[in-house]
Amino acid sequence: MTHDTDILIVGGGLNGPSLALACAQAGLRSIVIDRLSTAKRADEGFDGRSYALALASQRLLGALGIWQKVAEHAQPILHIVTSDGRAGQGPVWPFAMHFDHGEIDEGVMGYLLEDRYLRGALLDAIDANPLIEQRSEETVVAQEITGVGASVTLASGDVLTGAQLVGADGRQSGVGMRAGIQRTGWDYDQTALVCAVEHELPHNGTAHQFFMPNGPLAILPLPGNRSSIVWSEDPTQARHIAALDDEGFLDALRPRFGDFLGEIKLAGKRFSYPLNLTMANHTVKPRIALIGDAAQGVHPIAGQGFNQGLADVATLTQVLAEARRRGEDIGSLLVLDRYRQWRSFDRAALALAMDAVNRLFSNDNPLLRFGRSLGMGVIDAMPGLRRRFIREAAGVSGDIPNLLKGRPA
Repeated sequence: MTHDTDILIVGGGLNGPSLALACAQAGLRSIVIDRLSTAKRADEGFDGRSYALALASQRLLGALGIWQKVAEHAQPILHIVTSDGRAGQGPVWPFAMHFDHGEIDEGVMGYLLEDRYLRGALLDAIDANPLIEQRSEETVVAQEITGVGASVTLASGDVLTGAQLVGADGRQSGVGMRAGIQRTGWDYDQTALVCAVEHELPHNGTAHQFFMPNGPLAILPLPGNRSSIVWSEDPTQARHIAALDDEGFLDALRPRFGDFLGEIKLAGKRFSYPLNLTMANHTVKPRIALIGDAAQGVHPIAGQGFNQGLADVATLTQVLAEARRRGEDIGSLLVLDRYRQWRSFDRAALALAMDAVNRLFSNDNPLLRFGRSLGMGVIDAMPGLRRRFIREAAGVSGDIPNLLKGRPA
């Protein structure tokens, strides 16, 4: 049967275009469908959003030809400091974990990159690729799976067909719901407050994770004297803080942020969103695969959400490329199940680890506080264990697909 394309990708944020580019390198055609206009998705204004890219993710972007276009805007992560304390008091115990990029051979642990640069580079790249078609300002209203392909019906009335359908459409994936894929998860009773700040003193490439009873505060270095803030709070308190004007917001942030970087002021917009864990019970069905938040949405601790999405991209691409070289049907469940098996352990392990860390640290129990602080001190005193944590965070350990090594799929 002749299809319009090899792969129909629903979702044009970051993971969808990344998958389209990776598959194009393997000779696979794709159509990327997104409800927003290309102009809105490519807005160059700084809105405070940024991503912590693991070293493996940076290598993938390099293999796709994207990193070369955004590298000058990226901030290397040279150090990570994790501590436990209370707002206005700093760390309660003297123990903390310190990770240094010099402890591993691969180089830096990762990078911070603003959304506007990465999104723009991805959109430019897929627009220039002859194997990729964009269908912007379109919504999928129906999908059908047959023994020979997948089809989607758009709100405009157009019907598109492909050998496979990929859902890169977020935590409430329409592709997943229409396929009858249920989800497992729970709310954290926390809300994330996200922004960027300018500060007087240099951050020296250091990322901070400060755990407080209501939730963690991440201070992530951006180029210049700027940092990205991801601040988890009790929902009631978060609603109150989000409703404040900018100066009131800063007054609430300062006791938690501290004065180690001098005076701070806002840079860009502020955002807030509820935090939860949501996992698709199945990431593949015949001719359907889910990637990114459509497959797993985790707590933003350690900023691993987007890195998990790129791991999905790298794994699915390699599975499809190898299947195509063998002459297999890329949409068959036999092929897609290899993607599921390859990713299932890491996907579950990371989700459960982030869940456990958040629950362990987001409380004010004095015994737990002493135990976790002592544990951080023990880890900090063991170089071998520290290096293992760094390599895991950098995404360079275990059985990883070629793109995460910076090689073609």
